[in-house]
Amino acid sequence: MTGADEGQRNLFPKPAAAATGNVINDRCLIRTEQDYRIVIVSGIVLAQYAVNDQMAEAYAMVSLVEQGWASQKEVARAFGCSTRSVRRYQCRLDAGGLPAVGRCRGYPAKRPRVSRARERLLRRLKAQGMANREIARRLGVTPKAIRKLLKRIGWRDHEPEQFVLPIAEPGGDPKLSAFPPPSLGDAPETHSFPGDPKLSAIVSIGDEPAPFSFDTDPADRRMDRLLAYLGLLDDAAPLFRSGAHVPHGGVLLALPALVDSGIFKIARKIYGSIGPAFYGLRTTFIALLLMALLRIKRPEALKEHSPDDLGRVLGLDRAPEVKTLRRKLSRLAALGRATDFGRALAQKRVADRGAAMGFLYIDGHVRVYHGKRTLPKTHVARRRLAMPATTDYWVNDVTGDPVFVVTAEANAGMVKMLPGVLEQVRALVGERRITIVFDRGGFSPKLFLRLIADGFDILTYRKGPTRRVARSSFTLHEEVIDGRKVSYTLADQGVRLLAGKLRLRQVTRLSEDSHQTPVLTSRRDLSAVEVAFRMFERWRQENFFKYLREEYALDALVDYDVVADNPARDVPNPKRIEMTSKLQQARAEFERLTTEYGAEAFMNAQQTEPTSRQLKSGQKQLARRMREAFDRITELERKRKTVPARIPVSNAVGKDIVKLDPERKLLTNLVKMVAYQAESDLVHLVAPYYKRATDEGRTLIQSALAAPADIEVHGNELRVFLAPLSSPHRTRAIAAVCQELNLQPSIFPGSRLHLKFAVTSRKTAMERTVS
Repeated sequence: MTGADEGQRNLFPKPAAAATGNVINDRCLIRTEQDYRIVIVSGIVLAQYAVNDQMAEAYAMVSLVEQGWASQKEVARAFGCSTRSVRRYQCRLDAGGLPAVGRCRGYPAKRPRVSRARERLLRRLKAQGMANREIARRLGVTPKAIRKLLKRIGWRDHEPEQFVLPIAEPGGDPKLSAFPPPSLGDAPETHSFPGDPKLSAIVSIGDEPAPFSFDTDPADRRMDRLLAYLGLLDDAAPLFRSGAHVPHGGVLLALPALVDSGIFKIARKIYGSIGPAFYGLRTTFIALLLMALLRIKRPEALKEHSPDDLGRVLGLDRAPEVKTLRRKLSRLAALGRATDFGRALAQKRVADRGAAMGFLYIDGHVRVYHGKRTLPKTHVARRRLAMPATTDYWVNDVTGDPVFVVTAEANAGMVKMLPGVLEQVRALVGERRITIVFDRGGFSPKLFLRLIADGFDILTYRKGPTRRVARSSFTLHEEVIDGRKVSYTLADQGVRLLAGKLRLRQVTRLSEDSHQTPVLTSRRDLSAVEVAFRMFERWRQENFFKYLREEYALDALVDYDVVADNPARDVPNPKRIEMTSKLQQARAEFERLTTEYGAEAFMNAQQTEPTSRQLKSGQKQLARRMREAFDRITELERKRKTVPARIPVSNAVGKDIVKLDPERKLLTNLVKMVAYQAESDLVHLVAPYYKRATDEGRTLIQSALAAPADIEVHGNELRVFLAPLSSPHRTRAIAAVCQELNLQPSIFPGSRLHLKFAVTSRKTAMERTVS
């Protein structure tokens, strides 16, 4: 408050508050008499109005604040409203005068409650005769929301289809409408746009549809966004511009491997479209894959990166941000097709890498849950605790790369999950014989008989106590396998299980500390050293889990949504578990008393007659306590027999039976799986040119993907010049990878741009940066 205002306040004495008044502060008060209200400032009436006159009251509130007589908090407290309401009245008075201040409460009249694009889309789908449930599935909402929206817009079933803007052929008048995807012939077409010749405006190639773009400035995609808003665009065309030192430009090095995985064609086949949208299906998957390769582990981490910089590697003006990406994931998850999507990706992988499917490694990975819902518990080996969690079973090929993943129902064990997982394996690989490698969690001789009868070979550790093999039976075995020289001290022998019904081969390894590790297999055509080698290669899968946890945030939940679980699923009876615990305690007490009684009897035999009588008296007391403990054991065993061992989970929990929504998590797992496969493909390419590729190959590829790059567009080529890496030998290795990729050129998804890669020299890189 200024000095003049303070002087003005001191000219008037402080008024005494009347009994019917409401004091605002030491200068202002409100008095209400009958149906009228007056606002008094230092004895002078500032405002007088009827009690039900909202406009006059709002104007009085604004006057008190703007003239400096009271603060917003004081006015809000006196008039019984919030400070936000006071600020809103000030803004309305400045913008529209008294009529704006007097606007009635509630949602503004004649303002649409839903976007015009959503309304037009809904009308068009209903005009095509589509059911409300199908519309809800496409939009990712509930059928009830669709019914309410139809009622709000006044839809009638006989309403004709809404008029759609006419579609012009490429090269026609751009004022008429947006270009549609052109018809695809044997030879792809290229359409150029006026303006900078370095700009690219691309149409489709082969069977990959791509929309046209009216925008000639890749940094300003307003026209395409408008078309998406009008419902005329399902996905924005990739539109690149030349630039130097583009952040994260090196991630484009993974595009050829991602295209070869077939994920974009498969996604279009499984999901169709999630449009109309600027960020359509193809763009969403490209963004998710490049995020994974750039170690942007969660959608929330996009806040730490510039949308403009990420958009340049996507061919857009801006990359999708957190809410947009989450909305796209929700829409994809609402379709419920993640399982089909994963199966199609696995079929493509098996078709391309069938030779790597001779040995398949199966293991479960436990994802710990830290939310507030009641979920089934399971043992977490890395923490040595039983915690609420969800178990995923991964199938990896002989090189350690993932093939597909299955989420277990209520943390089912390996023995229960193997038959179902192998049914999917059989559907993928056909009738050829496959060797399944797993750990002790799947040890079950009865299961082995079933798997061998189904045409599978097994390779696993032997579980339980076994007779040690004589040291004289061990010999040193050496062999070169997969280009690696391996040597083990092994003993090879046959074993019989299930009373001779099951005959297997046991290869036992002797370690330097004399520890023996028995391995069981049904393969008799392999050498002993290869049996041991393939079994111990199971640690590749453990390393895969560790790598994905650290680099791809495999255990991170996309959300904490839950869905209803099967209430009839049987679980161990908690009452029986409690009775078993009491029975164990009673037996332990009986054993303790038995030991004590025997000790007393021994001492009695060593003592003289008078002392013996005293000890016999103590033995009688022990005997009585032993009889009581034995009777307690008998009673607990009788009661436990009447309690069922397993009951429905609804009876055990007594509340809503839920589980984590598997759809969205499975979808993100599949995206990370494809990103990991692409990274593996690049490691295989760099291996001949980098001596330490086995130890540092992934680190090298990760550095190259995160490096900046110069991007140039020349005709139908998208040229990517990667910046030099930290050392010359690493730079030479990546340059060799670029040459390998250029021998089999690939196309940026949704365009006709052929990707070309190279590594710039430091001098050239500096010149590009300066220019």
